[in-house]
Amino acid sequence: MLTGVVAFLLFLIVLLAIPLTLTFQVSWKHFFQNEIELQWAFGLVQFRVPPFKPKAPSSEDEEMEQKVGRWKRSTSGKRNFFAAIRQKAFRRRIFRFIGNLWHAVHKKNLSLRVRIGLGDPADTGRLWGILGPTVGLVANVREASIAIEPEFLDATFELDGSGSVRIIPLQMAYLTMLLLLSPSIWHGIRQIRMAEQ
Repeated sequence: MLTGVVAFLLFLIVLLAIPLTLTFQVSWKHFFQNEIELQWAFGLVQFRVPPFKPKAPSSEDEEMEQKVGRWKRSTSGKRNFFAAIRQKAFRRRIFRFIGNLWHAVHKKNLSLRVRIGLGDPADTGRLWGILGPTVGLVANVREASIAIEPEFLDATFELDGSGSVRIIPLQMAYLTMLLLLSPSIWHGIRQIRMAEQ
């Protein structure tokens, strides 16, 4: 029994150690559009992700209800988000995790354009005060073309991205496990829950 479990775990580790290549072209303005293809085992296994098709609202009233619902969800999460991101330890751990992921991913022809606005200039300013230094660093990265811009007047999220990345799932799982075991992350989650009460 024990031998079978060990053999299964070794087999799983070997599978997770095989690189996975993701080729993508995504856009998110009024709705999400995507062309994504996955290749595993050096191209022996290929899978094309079906494009996302948003459900069209049946009437103007329904469209307005959807917009109001999205606005309520976005504003209700702002305080919770800032409660966690204001903590230096939580912020530094998240940035370190992002940096580790960035170095673990093998990138090719990677291009990313993002425009973000929270609807309130003060909230957007606080967010940009946190993201600004990181944005300045990634804008000078040689391996990719990345531009992230703030929008102070309107609640906005626009995304255009394309490229090809190769990852090793075992390495991604290891980095994620380290993040989830970090005390600063759990402290940030507690702060979010306290803000919700």
